[in-house]
Amino acid sequence: MALIVHKYGGTSMGSPERIQSVARRVAKWARAGHQLVVVPSAMSGETNRLLALARQLAPETTTDHVLRELDMIASTGEQVSVGLLALALQAEGVAAVSYAGWQVPIATDIAYTKARIEKIDDVRVRADLAAGKWKAVSLTFEAH
Repeated sequence: MALIVHKYGGTSMGSPERIQSVARRVAKWARAGHQLVVVPSAMSGETNRLLALARQLAPETTTDHVLRELDMIASTGEQVSVGLLALALQAEGVAAVSYAGWQVPIATDIAYTKARIEKIDDVRVRADLAAGKWKAVSLTFEAH
């Protein structure tokens, strides 16, 4: 049994039908006996929509404080996607759960809106998968 990581972009997550298609793909791997960590992007266009809303309130400002809030706002699109994907996987008969960034801490540098991952605390995910609690886990990456 292998631990497999899948990454799906916004187009793959762009509609309920596409999310179901991703869930079917992931379920196939899970049924083959693999453990999966899935990292979906926000639904197609969602990040742009959210950031456009933010720019209506702070159109010209680029301070670290504003950029931090833009990261926070942008991450909400991924939070929706991971929850929707977990539901779609459960509908496929796969024991799945979503985790937000605070539940699986991901440390980044401080380059707001362009952060690079420095460390992922994967202890919780690996323990839950090893215990057989879940066959598939979806994660959102948030800058910290």
